[in-house]
Amino acid sequence: MTGTERLIAQVYSAFNQRDIDGALALMSEGVSWPKASEGGRVVGKEEIRAYWTRQWKEFDPHVEPMEVIERGAGTIEVRVHQLVKSLAGDVLSDSEVWHAYVIADGLIERMDLERSEADSEQSPTSAFSHRQAETGSLV
Repeated sequence: MTGTERLIAQVYSAFNQRDIDGALALMSEGVSWPKASEGGRVVGKEEIRAYWTRQWKEFDPHVEPMEVIERGAGTIEVRVHQLVKSLAGDVLSDSEVWHAYVIADGLIERMDLERSEADSEQSPTSAFSHRQAETGSLV
């Protein structure tokens, strides 16, 4: 396992265990992260902490890396199995998606979601759109 694969395995494991500090330790101070359940982006570890805390009060997401592809110059792509459940245990989304990362000095600098042409980074991904459709509001 390469250092990059180990970093990816660690960050997904920490996320799935709801170990925010463990995940944030693998990121740079100015990390840029997409808000999949809300739309838009957050920058910095404390903004990610606040976003994940909100997200986990509404949804139970689990993401498991299946394939890591190093593209060079610190850019990698990760194919993940993404399972999003309601807090009651109802499956909202069960799919494979791609995440793209920029890594510098052994830390995550940026994460992006692969989106279809119809999606916008300013709106939630389809995995989290059920709540918006049911309530008319976002997390």
